[in-house]
Amino acid sequence: MYAIIVDGGRQYRVEPGMELVVDYRDVAQGENVEFGKVLAVGGDDGLKLGSPTLEGAAVTASVLGPKQGEKIYVQKFRRRKTYRKRTGHRQLHTRVRIESISGV
Repeated sequence: MYAIIVDGGRQYRVEPGMELVVDYRDVAQGENVEFGKVLAVGGDDGLKLGSPTLEGAAVTASVLGPKQGEKIYVQKFRRRKTYRKRTGHRQLHTRVRIESISGV
């Protein structure tokens, strides 16, 4: 069984037991998170599509903890002015494991 969910403006195809990295949520490790925007649920009995989402469908995941993304560098400079500035940034994400998919 699989589901297609929307989180943070991105769509993910998830299955039970799968680990996923989503946008940061201030949730403690071990707690559960529920994704309510489910676009489609597929399994042995076929594919169920929503328009745009399926009513009553949800995906439950347990939080594995926070994770930092890759470092990006931001550089600013003014030509001929001897002005250069370089800063770095690492975005926080949350790792989750998909526990169950409750379809319609």
